[in-house]
Amino acid sequence: MNVSRLFVLSAFALTVLLPTAYAQHVKASLVAADTAIQPGKPLTVALRLEHDAHWHTYWLNPGTGLVTEIKWSLPPGWKASEIQWPAPHVLKDRTGSVVGNGYEGDLLLPVILTPPADLAPGSQIDLQAAAEWLMCEEVCMPGSAKVRLSLPVAINAASDANFGPRLNALIAGLPRADAAWTTSATRDAKNVTLTIRPAAPGAHVPSDLHFFSDDSLVAYELPQKTSPDGSGGFTLTLPISPDGPKDAPKLLGVLTSETGWLPNNLLRGLRIEAVLGSTIAPSSANSKPASGGIAAAAPASLGATLLLALVGGLILNLMPCVFPVIGIKILGFVNQSGHERSKVVAHGLVFALGVLLSFWTLATVLAVLRAGGDQLGWGFQLQSPVFVFGLAAVMLVFAMNMSGVFEFGLAATGVGSNLQVKSGLAGSFFTGVLATVVATPCSAPFLAPALGAALTLSTVESFAVFTAIAIGLATPYLLLSIFPAAVKILPRPGAWMETFKQFMAFPLYATVAYLAWVLAGQTTENGSLMALFGLVLIALGVWVYGRYNQPGAKPGRTRFGFIAGAAVFALGLWTGWPMPAAPTDVVWEKWSPEAVAKLQAEGRTVYVDFTARWCATCQTNKKIVFHSEEVLKTFRDKKIVTLRGDWTNKDPQITAELAKYQRSAVPFNVVWLPGKTEPVILPELLRPSVVLDAVKG
Repeated sequence: MNVSRLFVLSAFALTVLLPTAYAQHVKASLVAADTAIQPGKPLTVALRLEHDAHWHTYWLNPGTGLVTEIKWSLPPGWKASEIQWPAPHVLKDRTGSVVGNGYEGDLLLPVILTPPADLAPGSQIDLQAAAEWLMCEEVCMPGSAKVRLSLPVAINAASDANFGPRLNALIAGLPRADAAWTTSATRDAKNVTLTIRPAAPGAHVPSDLHFFSDDSLVAYELPQKTSPDGSGGFTLTLPISPDGPKDAPKLLGVLTSETGWLPNNLLRGLRIEAVLGSTIAPSSANSKPASGGIAAAAPASLGATLLLALVGGLILNLMPCVFPVIGIKILGFVNQSGHERSKVVAHGLVFALGVLLSFWTLATVLAVLRAGGDQLGWGFQLQSPVFVFGLAAVMLVFAMNMSGVFEFGLAATGVGSNLQVKSGLAGSFFTGVLATVVATPCSAPFLAPALGAALTLSTVESFAVFTAIAIGLATPYLLLSIFPAAVKILPRPGAWMETFKQFMAFPLYATVAYLAWVLAGQTTENGSLMALFGLVLIALGVWVYGRYNQPGAKPGRTRFGFIAGAAVFALGLWTGWPMPAAPTDVVWEKWSPEAVAKLQAEGRTVYVDFTARWCATCQTNKKIVFHSEEVLKTFRDKKIVTLRGDWTNKDPQITAELAKYQRSAVPFNVVWLPGKTEPVILPELLRPSVVLDAVKG
């Protein structure tokens, strides 16, 4: 069987056989309470999900799993409400472990549709929607269906014999607050205490109470304690989820009773919206964590933060992503070595100014975005596939220039080659800017805590931290330019310089390859391939430009080279323009707060690696640690679960998790040990012995 036929058969299996497999576990259809549509009068319809035995789908706050969604395709003028969620049930697997909140059996999810008032009686209306859900038993799989319902338009409409009474009863029994019951709630560091009392004595007595949180404030998987208060009311102790909202002003959710909240088993779900009081004493609420906790990860003072920032900026010069820029600047100093020292110093100062202004610009952008509520972490620019592709294209053009493929003026490229003319100062300035652009994604040791603090300090203090980082990054170049003796040790200009220049192009090519690898984690496989083709076309455009713009070329030949090269270059940009896509990881399990909480409840040791494809230190850590046979054997023997939080693409949940520990950069590795409420925080640079000591407790 040839490859093309195999591909066709595989596509057939994916598009035909898999949906058939999904349909056998949950069957979807659209039903209505009435037999006709009345102009301008709301109509109750419902997504009907018929579950196979032991299979379930999920509520609006699923716990684990995904919420069911309906996307309507209605005629013009129609309006659809949100799903009117019935009271959910606790979902358990066959071992009895809680796996979420949702439904089994024959389920109706009602929606109120409002038609326009000018519908013509006697016409027929097609109501269509696309439904998506996650269905689970021992395994989970996504489900979807196109559902439709055709109804006539009439002045009067009768109740549907099959679904009218059922839907009307369902709507009447949806969770709601009721005057027969009053509620209040308080919270401390670990629990919410919900008190519910009858408004009058002798009220109906509910039983088998369970609270379902709208916003994950209450941990869905942990047991809830219910105590009668002797007056017909109850007090519930609800464990707080570590991943819920930290400053929730209200307790929101549904409190269910299997015997109902009203006589005759009516109103299974009582809507709760209680203002949260606090039972935390001021002294304990404002106390700082003990040594080794979250506060210990942050610098003790602004002075310590500035020192860490300065050292971190210095170390950035040694990081892999800065190496190509160092090569460009070393070439600039080699070209300077035969010129006046005052000009050498001037170029060093201008380079430092470029670094400073770039860091101040980044600090301003971050301050503005932070003020607008956008959560961003350091290195966020490489979370943009468009930025990564653009930077790869720029690096490729620089590399081809240094390889001698073309010349359009070194002052224009910013490598600072001609230091005797005014444009050379612009070249040094731009090199400082370029150094900042490619250096910021590297979170070197000492730098991560300083950046974490900078993003939580006042604007003035934050600018001071960014300034310290910039000074650290620029210091080596300043030293070379300020101290003449240091410049004298550089080799004399000579014929070897062209060879050295072409040699220094290869680190840039390596950087292009590295950026292409980062991009592969941010796009689809096809998108990654097209980005590579785009870079090839960009290289072709640059070659065409250089081929027809050689010294002594006639003006017509030069114009043709410029136009043709620009056209091919533009085609390369168009071809390679990336389409973002979430990365997939087939080795580690995906990190989520719910996964950590579930594994902790099971008494498992959990190793969490917050990483990104664009983080060189992260890749080095994994190569050093997880190529160690001793580490691998220990992880196998202790059955340690490994979770990965992949920050290659922007992920607000991971950004928020890092912020909890005063971090805004990766790598960040933690180990959750059984019975411990706080994780062991590992250093940025890892060794097998460090990881082994952490997992052994």
